[in-house]
Amino acid sequence: MADGATRWGVIGTGGIAHSFLEALRATPTARVTAVASRSAERAGEFAAMWGIPRSHGSYEELARDADVDVVYVATPHPWHHPHTLMCLNAGKHVLVEKPMALNALQVAEMAAAARDHGRFLMEAMWTRYLPAYRWARELVADGAVGPLRSLSAEFGINVPFDPDHRLFNADLGGGALLDLGVYPLALAGDFLGELTVVGATRRLSPDRMVDTHTTVLVQGRDGASGTLGCASRSTLPNRAVLVGAEGWLEMERAWAPTEVVLHRDGREPEAFHRPYRGNGYVHEAEEVARCVAEGLSESPDMPWSESLRLARVMDLVRDVGVLAHDTADGAPAGR
Repeated sequence: MADGATRWGVIGTGGIAHSFLEALRATPTARVTAVASRSAERAGEFAAMWGIPRSHGSYEELARDADVDVVYVATPHPWHHPHTLMCLNAGKHVLVEKPMALNALQVAEMAAAARDHGRFLMEAMWTRYLPAYRWARELVADGAVGPLRSLSAEFGINVPFDPDHRLFNADLGGGALLDLGVYPLALAGDFLGELTVVGATRRLSPDRMVDTHTTVLVQGRDGASGTLGCASRSTLPNRAVLVGAEGWLEMERAWAPTEVVLHRDGREPEAFHRPYRGNGYVHEAEEVARCVAEGLSESPDMPWSESLRLARVMDLVRDVGVLAHDTADGAPAGR
């Protein structure tokens, strides 16, 4: 970082990598120096598209690249753990896409490696760094709605069933919970603290391999409750509502909010418009650069302990013998 810019390397060339590159291009503190794919041809095409100086035909080559400070791990879920460990062991800082890993044991191993090597590591929970989300945090902290009593949040999209699609393929870490449910669970953990899972229901894919609609009931500090939903075959309202003793907050598009509406007893609603810059990932990239520049190993807004708690909750929900009641979708029309 001789010129003051954080030098980024990118592992993976899928859709999320393109979105993050768009953000890095709009981040003054970022400079992308390398990209890697399992295919040298694919890495070269990606590098040419984004004007990246170097491309690597293996992830190991990028991990050894001396001109990379931070690696963004954008590979599918099952490879977050090994690719993050590889980069940390090579002395790189790491931003890894969510979910951080497939289970809590893997998350614990990743955090331990970052601690042992003195490197920065963060799960890419970009929502936490958006202006509207930060404003909601401030309102709750200032007592605008009084002590929180309950919370509801959901994230659902409607994707046609295809067993080879990453959302429905168990070998790719598929399932609504890991891919989409991490958003409402992270929101609940942030506002309610340590979560106790009270119960869960899951609707499974037609082949019964992954969940397509999961609802989780949790309890947080001081007895506050949370109802959290996610779906890959149903479009949900995608709204978060935080209810306090004296009012409530609403955020539409809770996974990427731009506005917070405050409702207080006996008053007219107040809408606070807080748009994000670019496609929203800029704020997350700036947080990584800030933490690395200050010598921090974790972000105070998304510490390792929070990623570990999230993974533990998802482990519990997926353990059908303990908590979840399952039903299965029928075969979709035309298949």
